[in-house]
Amino acid sequence: MSDAAIGIFDSGIGGLTVMRALVAHLPNEEFIYLGDTARLPYGTKSGDTVTRYAVQAAAALMKRKVKMLVVACNTASAVALPALQEMFAPVPVVGVIVPGAEAAVTAAPEGPIAVIATEGTVKGGAYVRAIEDHGRSIPVIQQACSLFVSIAEEGLVEGDIAEAIARRYIEPLLAAVPKPKALVLGCTHFPALKNTIAKVAGPDIRLVDSAETTAKAVEKILREKNLKRGSAAKPSHTFLATDAPDRFARVGEIFLGQPIDPGRVELVDLQT
Repeated sequence: MSDAAIGIFDSGIGGLTVMRALVAHLPNEEFIYLGDTARLPYGTKSGDTVTRYAVQAAAALMKRKVKMLVVACNTASAVALPALQEMFAPVPVVGVIVPGAEAAVTAAPEGPIAVIATEGTVKGGAYVRAIEDHGRSIPVIQQACSLFVSIAEEGLVEGDIAEAIARRYIEPLLAAVPKPKALVLGCTHFPALKNTIAKVAGPDIRLVDSAETTAKAVEKILREKNLKRGSAAKPSHTFLATDAPDRFARVGEIFLGQPIDPGRVELVDLQT
């Protein structure tokens, strides 16, 4: 199984920030990325619906004999991770929330910690619970930033529009007393806006990128389970989308940080 690919799925394109970090940390590994672009966003849907979609996406990747599943979606990680881990055992299933929470506690062990995410992730309180699991009473404040997803997918990651929206969401967090010491980017779209968010947040607040911390967690599991790819051949990555493969390739470049050949994006139907 060590030469098998690692499967990654997200509600759409934002999870490519996780794949970007994984490729950087694990350049010898092959990845199969599935974006459920026909049914995004997951953040506004019920928990039962998100779990059903996540199971369908994971099952589609398992059919391709992946050795690990990475849930590159905060909402799916918050809602569906236990079900996925039980259903697809012994294949390791890794979400993005626990690694992000661990990194936030390391960055600000006494808090306060601020979390920006989608409405679904904020309402579910997944980051709050993950931080509380460290056994400390760390203050956590949250802010839903729904427009970040839209402007990131339009490529408006820097400039006046992005900065104005960032100020609208982040300035209330900065006004909290005491002021947050760490800010968790709790949606996989948000690293695309990292420079703008950092500019608004200022140098005193450490940004926690769940994509980076998830990549480190995946690397650790591969090493512990002796699943690191041994082949010397150059890895070839696969992209799957449930709608609009051309748009997936065009917009996905923003998140992956490199061009995606539209001809290599396969259209799939998760409901068949």
